[in-house]
Amino acid sequence: MQLPIVLLGLVIALLIGFLFHILRDGNALRLLLYLGLSILGFALGQWVSIVGGWQLFLLGALDVGMGVIGSILVLAGGDWFSRVKPNNKSDV
Repeated sequence: MQLPIVLLGLVIALLIGFLFHILRDGNALRLLLYLGLSILGFALGQWVSIVGGWQLFLLGALDVGMGVIGSILVLAGGDWFSRVKPNNKSDV
């Protein structure tokens, strides 16, 4: 991929992560978590698009549709995992 396509993908992924942060409400650490998860999910969506041959919404060589779906799925999963509280009670 060329640099402008990679930068466009990063901008879209960061916007999705920022919007998710606004919707879910959190602190600065959550913002960093959401931005990282969004970039990871967008990249995974691109990979699935390339490997699986699925094309949802192409913008040049960038499959925005699969990237957005991957980003939302990884964000939802990461948010769910980050909010799980451990059970510290011992049954021993």
